[in-house]
Order: sequence, then structure tokens, then C-alpha cells
Amino acid sequence: MDRSADIDTDGGRKAHQKIVKPPSMVELATRSIRQMILSGDLLPGDRVVENRLTEDLGISRPPLREALRRLEHEGLVRQFPHRGAVVTPLTLHDVYEITTLRHRFEHLAIDLGVPVSDPERLERCWRELRRMEAAADARDEAELSDAKFDFHTAVVGLSGHRRLEEGYRSLQMQMKLCMALNRSSRAHRNETPSGIIMRHRTLLRIIEEGDPAAARDELEQHGDRTFLMDLPGNLEAGSADALRWLERVQAEQTARDPHGTE
Repeated sequence: MDRSADIDTDGGRKAHQKIVKPPSMVELATRSIRQMILSGDLLPGDRVVENRLTEDLGISRPPLREALRRLEHEGLVRQFPHRGAVVTPLTLHDVYEITTLRHRFEHLAIDLGVPVSDPERLERCWRELRRMEAAADARDEAELSDAKFDFHTAVVGLSGHRRLEEGYRSLQMQMKLCMALNRSSRAHRNETPSGIIMRHRTLLRIIEEGDPAAARDELEQHGDRTFLMDLPGNLEAGSADALRWLERVQAEQTARDPHGTE
């Protein structure tokens, strides 16, 4: 059965308007809980209390549990026997693994995708930058954060490597979880929406010029690791490797930006 609707246009032709399927309760619950986690309302290690969420979200347990399974797949939630779901606990070693692996994924994507062989892949990056600009103009911080996420995923998409992009998307979610450890980092570092737009535009211009080495160098200076300067003091180390890594990154960041701005 054709579910499209015919609409008369001024020229007498008919256009088809697709009926968009509304999001399911599972999708709505997934988005809501994800936002609670990434905004810092639920912190790493916090229990996800099902009774409270079913009441707060107005849903039953089956869609809530399916939402939690999806978030577990994204790396944002873990399920423990006799304890239920918790926001994925993080040690400094976890932050180290997520951050360094994300860095390697981005560099591999640049190696595979620059110079850009498919103009549509580059246009996808520009579309996300325009979304960022619109969100900044509207002072919509949540939309700006989502658009920035999609911009970086689009940059990785320049590689034309589907599995690389899927893996990177999962890491991006976990990176947001890391950054939620310190919600005040951006404000403390005096980063403005215009500054965010400027550095992403600069990165994209360099990518457009087609020099992979220059694109990798710009990523090194990009500034997405400034949250590491203000990690909570009670964060468990997890390993000596992670402590040495953090000391090196903080020293490099201070040398680049001694006044704490980007």
C-alpha cells in the first residue's frame, strides 16, 4: 500500500510527501537517558534506577530495558548482576584508552580520505559546520554539541571506510562521557561558540586544500583535549601508563596555551 500523499503544487504537478514514522518509546527513552549521561546529570558510576526512570519518563519497564541495552552497546551503560545498570565507570586509564584510540582513528581517516576523492563527503562536513553555525547563532548548546559530534564523524567519513566510521561513532559517545567528568571545563577555559566555529572551519579549510600532513597537524592543535586539564582529583588512575600520559598531555597543553584559553 502506498502511504505517500499527493499534494497539488502551483504548477499543477503533484509532489509526494512521505509519512515520517514517529520515534518509538525505546528511541525516546534512549535519547533521554543518553542526554542525562552526556550532560552530567548522571555521572560515571551512578546507578540507573529503573523505578525512578519509568516514573520520570512515563514508560514501562520493557522499553526502558531495551533502551539500556542500546546504551550498553554504545558504551555508556554497563549491566552488573544483582546491581542493575550503572553509567559506565571511568578510570584515568579508560580516559587514556578512549582519547588515544579516537586520536588514531582520526589520523587514519585523514590518511585514507585526504585529498578528498568524493565531493559529497566534503559537502557533508560543510553541512555539519553550517549546523554548528546555526546552533551558535541560536545559542543552542545542546544542538551545537550534537553538530560538533556529527562534524567530526563526517571528517572520519571522508575515508569512505564504513567500519572505521562506525567504530569512531562509538568512541565519540564514550569521549562525551569522559568530558562529562568535568562539565565546567569549557567555561573555565573561556571557549566561546565563535571560537568553536573558527577552529572547525580552519580544520575543514586545511582538509579542503588536500594536504594530509597539514590536516594531521591541525588536529593535534584542535583543542578537544582541554578537558584533560581539569579532571576530577578523585579519579582513580587505573595504571601508571595513564598517569604518565596525562602528565605529558597537560605539559603540552600548557606550553601551547599557558593562559588556559583555546
